[in-house]
Amino acid sequence: MTVYGFHASQEQISPSQLLRDVQRAESAGFDAAMSSDHFFPWSHRQGHSGFTFSWLGAALSSTSFPIGSVCVPGQRYHPAVVAQATATLGEMFPGRYWVALGAGQAMNEHITGEKWLPLQRRRDRLEESAVLIRRLHRGEWITEHRGQVEVQDAYLYDRPERPIPLYATCITPESAQRAARWADGFITLNQPDDAHYQVCEAYRDAGGQGPALLQVHLSWAPTDQAAEQIAYDQWRNNTFGPPLDQDLPTPEHFDTAAGDVRLSTVLEAVWTSSSPSAHTEWIAQASQSFDAIYLHHVGQDQTPWLETAGEHILPALTRDATETGA
Repeated sequence: MTVYGFHASQEQISPSQLLRDVQRAESAGFDAAMSSDHFFPWSHRQGHSGFTFSWLGAALSSTSFPIGSVCVPGQRYHPAVVAQATATLGEMFPGRYWVALGAGQAMNEHITGEKWLPLQRRRDRLEESAVLIRRLHRGEWITEHRGQVEVQDAYLYDRPERPIPLYATCITPESAQRAARWADGFITLNQPDDAHYQVCEAYRDAGGQGPALLQVHLSWAPTDQAAEQIAYDQWRNNTFGPPLDQDLPTPEHFDTAAGDVRLSTVLEAVWTSSSPSAHTEWIAQASQSFDAIYLHHVGQDQTPWLETAGEHILPALTRDATETGA
């Protein structure tokens, strides 16, 4: 049975409002939730960037469903700190928290003043970090002075009884192939030309284990025109592929780069329609390949979307799954 989750976009909504939104999402019938983790928003139009680990404690304590998050260890967060933060959540909320580790983007990581590394070195650092986090979660005392991450006398006194799943964020087939070597599962996002299916295939072909998660960017409104306007206003800065999306350092840079982005380009990246049945059809198709789908309505007002999802989309998805035995 596919899990249908709510995506909490820290870069678009204030932490207090997003807390109310995730509570409302559970009431609407979502099975789970996940959160982004940003220091900067993609655009000044979005205008938010709450601290994810602070928010997660409040969200998990005021809901009962699982909530995961994305995190980049190695620069803004030392992996030992990531291990401590995630272990604390896992100890307090057993079986309800997972983390997806990624190689990162300059817009969030450059604030340390450290050199922004090439992608290959960031991937190496990610894998080293994942190993260290797992070892700390197992209760090892660690000192490491090799590779890209140094650790001196690190040990966690409070650890979860159940292992916290360490997923990988994967955008390309190449990143999925590498992640298959270490990850407990992976998460990708919907892409033009259905490229997310290629990512899933690459992960499985490389021997990757665990669940396949998909984050879907979508826009719903009472009219197609309104849905398109929301998508263009809020998500046109997110239509660039690598390396541009990974290397631009500030919202100003993204706003400038998005100056010539056309609506047609945005609509390739954001599933946009006023029809609940259209969204249901798109999501149901994706559920054939993914174990969990996290729905991100790219608008800043989540209430109308949550009402529509709860009244029309989620019941239809559940009904279709029951009828097909999926």
